[in-house]
Amino acid sequence: MGAMDPRRLELLLELSRLGSMREVAESLHVTTSTVSQQIAVLAREAGAPLVEREGRRVRLTPAGQRLAEHAVTILAALEAARLDLDPTASPAGTLRVAAFATAVRESLLPVLHELRDTHPAVRMLIHEHEPAEALEQLASDDVDLALVYDYNLAPTTYDRSMRAVPLWTTAWSLGVPSRSRRVAGGSLAVFDRFRDQDWIVNSRNTADEEVVRTVASLAGFEPRIVHRVDSLILLQDLIVAGLGVGLLPADQPTVPGVHVLGLSEPQVRLRAYAVTRRGRARWPPLALVLDRLTARR
Repeated sequence: MGAMDPRRLELLLELSRLGSMREVAESLHVTTSTVSQQIAVLAREAGAPLVEREGRRVRLTPAGQRLAEHAVTILAALEAARLDLDPTASPAGTLRVAAFATAVRESLLPVLHELRDTHPAVRMLIHEHEPAEALEQLASDDVDLALVYDYNLAPTTYDRSMRAVPLWTTAWSLGVPSRSRRVAGGSLAVFDRFRDQDWIVNSRNTADEEVVRTVASLAGFEPRIVHRVDSLILLQDLIVAGLGVGLLPADQPTVPGVHVLGLSEPQVRLRAYAVTRRGRARWPPLALVLDRLTARR
C-alpha cells in the first residue's frame, strides 16, 4: 500500500457522505473529473476498489467504508497536530453547535455569556435539535459539537468515530393531573396506577417512549401511546386537559393542574453529553467550550 494524500482521503469522506462525485465536486469546488481521478489514484494506493456504481450514484465498497472510517481519525489527527504546532492557535473562530433545548438554556447560554467577555474572537452558532438530528449533523460535519441526551433506561450507542463526554444528569418523574391521588411505592407502582390512561411521548425523539415502554413492561402492561408532542409545556397542557400522562423533569416547576410523581426502583434519569468527532476536540475554540461545559458539571 502506497502513501496516501490527505486530500484524497477528504474526497473519499465527502463521497461516503454524499454518494455522488458531482455533489462532492460542488461541495469542494473542484471538477467532477478531478474527484473521479483522485478516487481512482486512492484506490490504486489502497490496493482495492473503493467505490461501485449504484444506478446514477456510487457507494463505497467494504474496503472503501473501512478506509473512510480511518480517514476520519487520520484527518482529525493531522488537524490537531497542525494546531498544536501553531503558536498563534489561540481560541478564535466560529463554533457550530447542535443541542437540545434544555442544554441550550442550561449549558450553552451561560458559556456564551462568559465567552463574550473573555474570548470575543470565539463565535458560537446554535442550532436547536433533538439528539438523533444533532448526531446526524455532527456525522455530516455540519456542526462541530453536539449536545445530546439519553436515559439510563434507554442508553445511546455512539459511532466509534465520535467521542461522548458526560455533562450532567437529572431525575425525571411522571407528570399526572393534580387531582390524581398520590401513589405509594416505586416506578412500577406509579406506572401501574396509570396503566389505563393514554400516554404522551416526544414527537422528535424515541428515547422517552423506550423508557415508558420499558417501565410499563416491568409493571406488566403495554402503554397506550396516543399523543406525541415536542414541547414540555404543551405536554403539560394535554395533561391538564385530561388527555394522558407523560414523563417530565423532576426538578422543574409545573403548570397549575399538573404534579409529578417520583420514579424510583428503577429510577428514570436523563443524561446529557457533549459529543465531538474523534480527534477534533483539540481545535482551540472547541477545546475552550468543552472545558467550560465540563467545568459546570
